Amino acid sequence: MFKRSLLALTAATAVVAAPVLAIAETLNFGIISTESTANLKKQWDPFIADMAKKTGLDVKPFFATDYAGVIEGMRFNKVQVAWFGNKSAMEAVDRSGGEIFAQTVDGAGNPGYWGHILVHKSSPFQKLEDILKCDQSLNFGIGDPNSTSGFLVPTTFIFSAKGIDPKKCFKTVRNANHEANALAVANKLVDAAANNSENLRRIEKNAPDKFTDIRVIWTSPLIPSDPLVWRKDLPEETKKKISDFIFSYGTSDEAEKKVLSGLDWAPFRKSDNNQLLPIRQMEVNKEISKIKSDNKMPEADKKAKISELQKRFDELGEQISKLLN
Repeated sequence: MFKRSLLALTAATAVVAAPVLAIAETLNFGIISTESTANLKKQWDPFIADMAKKTGLDVKPFFATDYAGVIEGMRFNKVQVAWFGNKSAMEAVDRSGGEIFAQTVDGAGNPGYWGHILVHKSSPFQKLEDILKCDQSLNFGIGDPNSTSGFLVPTTFIFSAKGIDPKKCFKTVRNANHEANALAVANKLVDAAANNSENLRRIEKNAPDKFTDIRVIWTSPLIPSDPLVWRKDLPEETKKKISDFIFSYGTSDEAEKKVLSGLDWAPFRKSDNNQLLPIRQMEVNKEISKIKSDNKMPEADKKAKISELQKRFDELGEQISKLLN
């Protein structure tokens, strides 16, 4: 009896004494749905693999059918780091405990990118005004509601600025990702659609025959480059691993440069939530235009709300000015 107990104790001690293998921390990297998941995987898989290898973290890509899926993923801690556009990053910062820490730089070194309105090359429309006759005869492709260039920019600089309700202006208004909108124009499924300069470069590379069927009739003011966002509550040690990887990636290694080139990017640069200030101004301006065109709101209420929003707009402008000076 004593012998059997001793053997059992010895075996248990051996199990306890055995070395414990460290389990890598899992990090889900959210990728917004600017294109089909198949295309995004092809572009992002090499980057994700390098990130896992060089940080020692178990990095997994996280795809969703729309931008909201990645925003909500971060909110419920199913996504810890993500690539967003500015509009979706603002939602992640405001609602999902996110914080901007890096900014993408396009392959040409531009400080941002541009929103576009596209038409087919054979279209009779030559300028923006040509599609804004608003007789509900045209089909328009707009972006995901959380897209900066696909939704917020055309809403701010075109529709709100001109007091136009797209749903009353066009026969149909269809929400789709950038790739789908560009291909819808090329295939004459819509008369015009929102897109941006970054996605057009990808269309030119991935579908050159379709790219030649597309023409740009409007270009927006410069939009700040896309941010990378992490959850604020990530451990500092994890943040350091991510930062060290992100800000050294593609700076000297030729293989890494090739991976970034596949994403149409140059090495990242540091950023913070202040890059959202111009986007916040766009949102406020959109709200002001919306209230101005509201014929049902009493004038006194309208005046009070516009005054409040204008104050917020001016405050954001002062913050931007301080950062630039």
